[in-house]
Amino acid sequence: MGKQRVQRLMKRHGIHARGKRKFRVVTTDSKHNLPIAPNVLDRKFIVAAPNQAWVGDFTHIAAEEGWLFPAAVIDLFSRKVIGWSMRPDMHRNLIIYALEMAWFARNPGKNAGLIFHIDRGSQYASDDLAKAIEHCTIMPSMSRKGNCWDNARSETLFGSLKVERLHGRRFETIREAKDETIAWPLWYNKTRMRSALNYVSPMQFEQDWADGRMKIAA
Repeated sequence: MGKQRVQRLMKRHGIHARGKRKFRVVTTDSKHNLPIAPNVLDRKFIVAAPNQAWVGDFTHIAAEEGWLFPAAVIDLFSRKVIGWSMRPDMHRNLIIYALEMAWFARNPGKNAGLIFHIDRGSQYASDDLAKAIEHCTIMPSMSRKGNCWDNARSETLFGSLKVERLHGRRFETIREAKDETIAWPLWYNKTRMRSALNYVSPMQFEQDWADGRMKIAA
């Protein structure tokens, strides 16, 4: 179907597109003296199985009352959101709780060789998060300074959240913003089709992969 036909059909039925804002390079504040892990992932965003590489990030959502900060952990294999948390501040526990949720949900084991890729902001470089990562025997990986493309998968997730769920919305309270945001990971995992996953949802992609392994084993 051509572009002009789509435009005519949209105009006829009163459909308006939600345009994504131009992507801007935004660097997390890394002006600290905390330890920085090397970029182990090195933009290898395609992995062969679950629990080989996770990525994490957080964003901000404005409300009249203040700010809401959602954090997420994504499995690069299926792009599935496997852990998340939300707070009205950027305390490091925001990140730790999202990672803990992912760890208990997936239970990959301490010998999985799992990489957790994050940016080099103070929350991700904190001693508490480093202890949590070490306890789980996860290999930390951090983006290079000022290079958001090193963690492009999490940037894409939050871009979809803001364009597809929050675009044009105004929230009076943080509670309203949280209620609108909290259903997003569930819908994203169960329903949202992705071209990179052969046009199935992250959950369906993982199920198809598991079914294929069972057939091979049989």
